[in-house]
Amino acid sequence: MAAETAAGAGTAEAASAMELAGTAKPAGTAEPADTLATVEAGLDALDATTEHEVSRLIRILRSAYPPILAVALILAVWQALYLAKIWPDWKLPGPSEVFTSLKATFSGGDAWTAVGHSVEHGAVGFAASLVIGTPLGLLVGRFKPVRAGVGPILSGLQSLPSVAWVPPALMFFGPQPSMLYAVVLLGAVPSIAVGVVSGLDQVPPMYLRVGRNLGARGLASVRYVLLPAALPGYLAGLRQGWAFAWRSLLAAEIIVQSAQLGHSLGFLLKNAQDSNDMAGAFAAIMLILAVGVTVNQVLFVPLERRVLKARGLV
Repeated sequence: MAAETAAGAGTAEAASAMELAGTAKPAGTAEPADTLATVEAGLDALDATTEHEVSRLIRILRSAYPPILAVALILAVWQALYLAKIWPDWKLPGPSEVFTSLKATFSGGDAWTAVGHSVEHGAVGFAASLVIGTPLGLLVGRFKPVRAGVGPILSGLQSLPSVAWVPPALMFFGPQPSMLYAVVLLGAVPSIAVGVVSGLDQVPPMYLRVGRNLGARGLASVRYVLLPAALPGYLAGLRQGWAFAWRSLLAAEIIVQSAQLGHSLGFLLKNAQDSNDMAGAFAAIMLILAVGVTVNQVLFVPLERRVLKARGLV
């Protein structure tokens, strides 16, 4: 009896082994359904990548053609006025004459030197304005007595033309780079501070209460609650501050000419005026405009878009 039981067990084990051997697959062999799913997933990923690249190209083209169309329209109107001979050529040169003057400025190396000096002065002045304007805006926005006393002064300084600071800055500092930085600071700091105050006014009080409950007090509440919540208004103030800084800088460069200030964009424009070169003046204006537009489109527009996208506003 025991022998029969053992034989039956051996037979069952042999049958199980045969079934496993019949169903086993060589290592590395995938089921047809799994292979098809892998291929489909790869094709879907390829399609998604292609669609992403195409959609990105379409977005770039959609964002690029409106300004290109606007520039083409301006050039067409300009050329039409030039051909109509309403004013003499020395008063209104044609686009080709201005571009020839611009090409000559680049060929002579004056353009790169002027752009480098002006951008350097503008960047240093704007960075200093940022360091001063941000804490000043926080003080004005957070403390009512400071706001009552300093707030109206900031608004008045913001409306004051920056060129008004050039004569006193020149008398105080002389024709030195410090004179340019003083004019830039007085033009940009009020705008940055007002931008910070505007952003703080839009922060719901609930955020501060929640932050205090989580342990964010004092400077920690400023760093982790106030500034992140006020970021959209703060960025708007930074953009406006850069506009004021750039305009203030060019006004000072046009009025004050000295070897210590270097060969700047303002110098190019003033030199064109002194030589009665209208084409050179338009060429200098194009350089000034190009720098301002480039800084705005390369720095502020992507930064603002990223912040708004992170908040679900785009």
